[in-house]
Amino acid sequence: MASQVGSPSAQQVYKVALASIIGSIIEQYDFLVTGVIAATVWGKVFFKLPALAAVAAAIAIYGIGIIVRPIGAYLFGNIADRKGRRDAMVYALLLMGVGTLLIGLTPSYDSIGVAAPVLLIVFRLAQGISFGAEFGTASTWVVEQAAKSRHRAFWGAWVGFAVPIGLLLGFGSVLFVKSLMTPESFIAWGWRIFFFIGFLVAIVGIVIRMRTEDSFVFENYKSQQELLKVPALQVWKDMPWRLLRASLVNAMFGGAFFLSFIFGTSYMKTVGFTGSQAEEIGLIAAASMLVFMIIGSLLADRISRRSVLLTSAVVFFVFAIPYFYLINSHDFALAALAEIIGFGFVFGFGYGAVPSFYTENFPTRYRASAASASYQISQVYGGGLIPIVAGQILRAYGIAHAYLYIGLLVMGYAAAAILAILASPETKSVDLQRES
Repeated sequence: MASQVGSPSAQQVYKVALASIIGSIIEQYDFLVTGVIAATVWGKVFFKLPALAAVAAAIAIYGIGIIVRPIGAYLFGNIADRKGRRDAMVYALLLMGVGTLLIGLTPSYDSIGVAAPVLLIVFRLAQGISFGAEFGTASTWVVEQAAKSRHRAFWGAWVGFAVPIGLLLGFGSVLFVKSLMTPESFIAWGWRIFFFIGFLVAIVGIVIRMRTEDSFVFENYKSQQELLKVPALQVWKDMPWRLLRASLVNAMFGGAFFLSFIFGTSYMKTVGFTGSQAEEIGLIAAASMLVFMIIGSLLADRISRRSVLLTSAVVFFVFAIPYFYLINSHDFALAALAEIIGFGFVFGFGYGAVPSFYTENFPTRYRASAASASYQISQVYGGGLIPIVAGQILRAYGIAHAYLYIGLLVMGYAAAAILAILASPETKSVDLQRES
């Protein structure tokens, strides 16, 4: 029997946290920039359809990347629980980089006809599968490495920091590049710049991850225990309720993201804010999210994971409809306050506890598979389903009245999250090396 690996130093924990956040930022940047470009450019470049139909087709292709995330969670979860967390993260980032580069190289419809959207779908599938691997495995990698630290939630939250940082870099870079060229040039070729940059930075991230060690918890487990043949399948046989219960928590965050950052941005433009004002408010909210995420992670370590998550869920439930009344004021400061509370606080504060919560709820033998699966299935019925239902509500009631029903919709997700959190055990003091 092999000797055990000792607890890592603070420097070793920091190296894993840094490797995880760099790769996760790249993933978030690539995925978020893809979303912006899909909504504004792809309809004109890859389809020969009426304007609205082309935009709808482009957004649908973007949505494919969300639907296939559980596939990535399954595939890379198995790799992480059999080969190692680090190796899975390297392969996932490689797939994201290649998929991103190939999207940037895809010829237009005018050049190759219907093959253009077909290739676009294939490369979006690669991005989506890669993205499905990232959060759960990266969280597992960092939190396991920090298993003996009193600041386990804080270190785990580094994976979550990638969301606001990726938003700031993604939207900031789009605004910057657009300012340097005409709209025609941006549509013709300028949008491809982001995908080439994404690929190059992904290579840097891969090198950093390859030079970082795996978590000491997994290394010890691997040396002492026989590994499961198909951990991503076994966890569904052993603890399906725990997977579904954990997924309800993140489904709420999918609702918060859609309500405040996607629908909310469009709603602001509809009630009279300019496009630049809406984007500025979005950037303010993203910056506030990072601050609240740091605070949430520190309180999760000092008090408990459940208290932080419950606070976020209750605020989201109470604020879902008042959020729109602040935007309806047509006042920039009040609209910014709405985004800071509805997106920056709800998403950021709660996410300070999410990586540790997901990792600590499952045993080492299939921890990465479980964290990835429970997180990503919620993206399908949370982040993926909410836009579909909200779209039908918009068609039925129009923008002037739809916000009430959409607010009630996401309140339902917040209520489900509250019940799931209350039903979950507190994991602050759990021993990550104990199999249970």
